[in-house]
Amino acid sequence: MSVYQGGYNFFCQNTHSAGEADNRMINVLWWYYFSKLIEFMDTFFFILRKNNHQITFLHVYHHATMLNIWWFVMNWVPCGHSYFGATFNSFIHVLMYSYYGLSAVPAIRPYLWWKKYITQGQLVQFVLTMFQTSCAVVWPCGFPMGWLYFQITYMITLITLFTNFYIQTYKRHAGSRKTDLANGSINGHTNGVTSSEKVRYRKPRAD
Repeated sequence: MSVYQGGYNFFCQNTHSAGEADNRMINVLWWYYFSKLIEFMDTFFFILRKNNHQITFLHVYHHATMLNIWWFVMNWVPCGHSYFGATFNSFIHVLMYSYYGLSAVPAIRPYLWWKKYITQGQLVQFVLTMFQTSCAVVWPCGFPMGWLYFQITYMITLITLFTNFYIQTYKRHAGSRKTDLANGSINGHTNGVTSSEKVRYRKPRAD
């Protein structure tokens, strides 16, 4: 609604250039920034459950950098061209945490076939965000150029790491992954279900 109200330009939108719509955008993006802090609960739960193998480099890098990056965004460029990546990322996270919630229900877990598509959606998100950021470099509007170059570089690191995770998880180990159908692993970590717990939920054979 803020983008529509302020007539934001997809290709480039300078900070503090849309009046009251910018104030609304700053408020919305503040809650987005706050959500990055809540997402640290993932790591805390892994530690409490002693699932240290789930705390991968990708997991730590992504969560730690996002919180710090958005602290700088909210202090220096809290509106304007910053909106697009946050909007797309919020949509992807709704899907991802919905998957986590559903995978916690044993009866539903075997029917969650769309796990890998979440990672594909994240990769699409990074590519589109990098494209939209690049547009502001080609057609500048006053948005700080240093932030644009930084965002492009950051998107490249995420594309590289997430692509590697996708290949390792869904391509090279496709055969072994079939046994983990009900496990719910996304972005280098699972929902914490152990092998013994999965056996407990296995449907009995009809003899």
